[in-house]
Amino acid sequence: MSDKTELRSPNFLLKSFFAGGVAGMCAKTTVAPLDRIKILLQGHQCHYKHYGVFSGLKGIVQKEQFLGLYKGNGAQMVRIFPYAAVQFLSFEAYKRVIRNTFENTSHASKFVAGSCAGVTAAVTTYPLDMVRARLAFQVNGHHIYNGIFHVVTSIVKTEGGIKALYKGLSPTVLGMVPYAGLSFYVFERLKAFCLEVFPNTCGRPYPGNTGGIVLVVPAKLLCGGFAGAIAQTFSYPLDVARRQMQLSMMHPEMNKYSKSLLSTLALTFREHGISRGLYRGMSVNYLRAIPMVAVSFSTYEIAKQLLGLDTGLDS
Repeated sequence: MSDKTELRSPNFLLKSFFAGGVAGMCAKTTVAPLDRIKILLQGHQCHYKHYGVFSGLKGIVQKEQFLGLYKGNGAQMVRIFPYAAVQFLSFEAYKRVIRNTFENTSHASKFVAGSCAGVTAAVTTYPLDMVRARLAFQVNGHHIYNGIFHVVTSIVKTEGGIKALYKGLSPTVLGMVPYAGLSFYVFERLKAFCLEVFPNTCGRPYPGNTGGIVLVVPAKLLCGGFAGAIAQTFSYPLDVARRQMQLSMMHPEMNKYSKSLLSTLALTFREHGISRGLYRGMSVNYLRAIPMVAVSFSTYEIAKQLLGLDTGLDS
């Protein structure tokens, strides 16, 4: 099936959308406890600001019991299915559009397609990310919100209307360019490298794919994990700024981060420096990003295979 035919096929679009959504849910559930402590560390939550990663996880269990590790994960699932579904489907679409528009597409086209897909998904589902961050930032005994709907109505009523749901969107969009671009680019390049150079070790025969071969699951996980590590390293300071802007109205100490992206980055650097400010929580981010991206790409490819879609070379 040609690229143009696939893009017009409801069957291809729905399968890609579903595979992406399932991949996102599996990936985020895998690392939900690390996501929670990451938000608490990034936002300098007063009850956890002196904790490290593992002491913070232990502290959450002690203060909020085991399910406290998954606080905000319900809102995360509501957000992540459409987010991941839109992102993966958009990547497939952008990749094919670029391939059909430009005769001599380079490997950089994967970066462009990935960046565009990430931005598309982020803009489409951003209010849900805001809601999820607010819920995850709460600790027992200090609840401001009692559910997803309450977060939305409170933000709209008290923080400036619907536009307040998009606070922190600018660092999100800017961060998505390197993060999503590098994630897709590195994964696609490593996948091609493994299948071309080590077909017997990293691949197995699969007649339904381009090239008649498919990447084995351990190789998928390794390629995805490496892609996640590289992408997070370059985009992390923007992720920190995004969280601080999202959480700016939840505590008096955080109000100073409610202005622009540049002022938030500058203030974070002045007050906390690089390692304790712009890259605060980076250790937990590596712990969560590597398995998260690994599981995400692996699940997406497995789901595509089960649904009869091509996951071979340059598919």
